[in-house]
Amino acid sequence: MRIVFAGTPEFAVPSLRVACERADVVAVYTQPDRPAGRGRALTPSPVKLEALQRGIEVRQPETLRDPQVQAELRVLEPDLIVTAAYGLILPKKVLKIPLHGCWNVHGSLLPRWRGAAPIQRAIEAGDAETGVCLMQMEAGLDTGPVLLSEATAIGADETSGELYERLAEIGAHVLARGLDLLNAGTPPLPHPQPDAGVTHAAKIEKAEARLDWTQSAEVLARKVRAFQPWPVAEAVLVGERVRIHAAKAVVLHANAVAGTVIAANRDGIDVACGDGVLRLLVLQREGGRAMSAADYLNARRDAF
Repeated sequence: MRIVFAGTPEFAVPSLRVACERADVVAVYTQPDRPAGRGRALTPSPVKLEALQRGIEVRQPETLRDPQVQAELRVLEPDLIVTAAYGLILPKKVLKIPLHGCWNVHGSLLPRWRGAAPIQRAIEAGDAETGVCLMQMEAGLDTGPVLLSEATAIGADETSGELYERLAEIGAHVLARGLDLLNAGTPPLPHPQPDAGVTHAAKIEKAEARLDWTQSAEVLARKVRAFQPWPVAEAVLVGERVRIHAAKAVVLHANAVAGTVIAANRDGIDVACGDGVLRLLVLQREGGRAMSAADYLNARRDAF
């Protein structure tokens, strides 16, 4: 079977490996190299690096709407296109090219969390579980029928980065099941998504990472986990803007104005919230490195 694989971040790499094990991946599509790091040097995506290591042709168009790009894709004569966190929309003309259409490995239990940031939004919302769906793509955004899925519980302290890594492996497992069925001549059956339960996972904006102490401690603790490792929660603490890498809501009743530090010791820095108390565990000063609450207190002895 001839497969064209389209993906960009680390999430897609395990799925690419599975595709290579079960089919002839004739080309890999990934987003153009982007500036990264302090030097802002052009950096290839993780999927590109994996493809080059395997000797697979890599293509990096800015869009798939270009008729020339579509013609070049058609020449590959793919039986199937598999996408995983590609980041570009596949137009209707592209969806019609492969014999078996286009499959997408999506990091949520559809129809919940359609869109760009399903992993972060699931944690932010306090969902107890999430998972991965293998979906038959159509013109709508993550609206196509689900072929296969696998659910997993979200850990009480799990961050987006940790869940991302787990879902990447689950996604590869789900894709492997789908490709095995297709290779055996018994492709997975499509199940239309229900109308009930649709939610949209909007792209994460950096401004969302600014914590508002008037919100509840539970909400803020989920935001800290959801925005780790990017864009990382931040807030003003005793007059200084800090990034917060780890925190937890604690069962305390604070009779204090939201944003007031009510306790500070080696166990953490307790901040009064609109409801409850948020204990800050790992912080980062501007221009510095992430450090424990104890180290942060040592660095700011004059403020506490």
